[in-house]
Amino acid sequence: MAVVEFSKVSPDQKVSSALSIKNVLFPTDFSRTSEAALPYATAICRRFRSTLHVAHVLSDAGLLMMTGGVDYVSMGTIYEDAQNEAQDKLDQISAHFETIPHRSYVTHGSVGKGLADIIDANEIDLIVVGTHGRTGLGKLLLGSVAEEILRHAPCPVLTVGPKVCGRAKLPALQKHGSSLAPVELELRQILVASNFAGSAAKLAQEAASLADEFHARVTLMHVMEDYTRLGSNPDLIERNLQKLRALIPKYADLQYLPETLLDFGHAAQRILKAAEERETDIIVLGARAYSDVGTTHLPSAAHHVIAHAHCPVLTIRE
Repeated sequence: MAVVEFSKVSPDQKVSSALSIKNVLFPTDFSRTSEAALPYATAICRRFRSTLHVAHVLSDAGLLMMTGGVDYVSMGTIYEDAQNEAQDKLDQISAHFETIPHRSYVTHGSVGKGLADIIDANEIDLIVVGTHGRTGLGKLLLGSVAEEILRHAPCPVLTVGPKVCGRAKLPALQKHGSSLAPVELELRQILVASNFAGSAAKLAQEAASLADEFHARVTLMHVMEDYTRLGSNPDLIERNLQKLRALIPKYADLQYLPETLLDFGHAAQRILKAAEERETDIIVLGARAYSDVGTTHLPSAAHHVIAHAHCPVLTIRE
């Protein structure tokens, strides 16, 4: 059974909060998966008056797969044609942005390196990317672009999976219209899932900034996967509740008292269930750096949430 509390923020502890997102990166491979995330990128840019950076990375491996293998002399011509085609597609996408300041990039090489250069050069604050959410051992579970970004991105990443639905789902790009539908980003419910790692306070602060900006409700959640010791040590429940209370940032202008939720069971399943029950608009998770050689997958709990969530997921580097 879950334990839920509403916590108080005393007036003498409050400080002001201001959320600033100046530069947003939208990487695309021109697939439907990528297109699903585009409305979120544009809505965020309109909300925060951000500059939108749209990027496509050409890889040698991808070009060779499309052509069946060619010699090095022909490769230059093939790359030039692919670059021109990609730039044309980016220009078609950019034509829908209306008044949103934007830049487009076609880079060559690995996804990680190509995007890293753009991130560094433009001080990117947020990356918005689509995921296909496929499962299966030995496969890139979220798509090669999303996996690569989540492995190495130094800034927060907003992922939009295939099961996003209901109020959290923004209308897609209107291909036959003259502009992108001017949808607005609306956040009413924010769920922060914390395992009390080093980034826990940072996650809570980001969620409080979002709640402040959108006048949303925020829930801080922890899942106890190993609760076999509760019988001999019932104080564990109160200790974990105290840890959740301690994460509540001291921000002004929170319209609603923060809620703390302690649950028991499989972490990803309980997070998804809590998000669905609360009609959550965004889930906030921590993400470790994935620099190990040969590492291709996110930790199972984080992957499962990202792939199956009915709302976008914001991951923040621990």
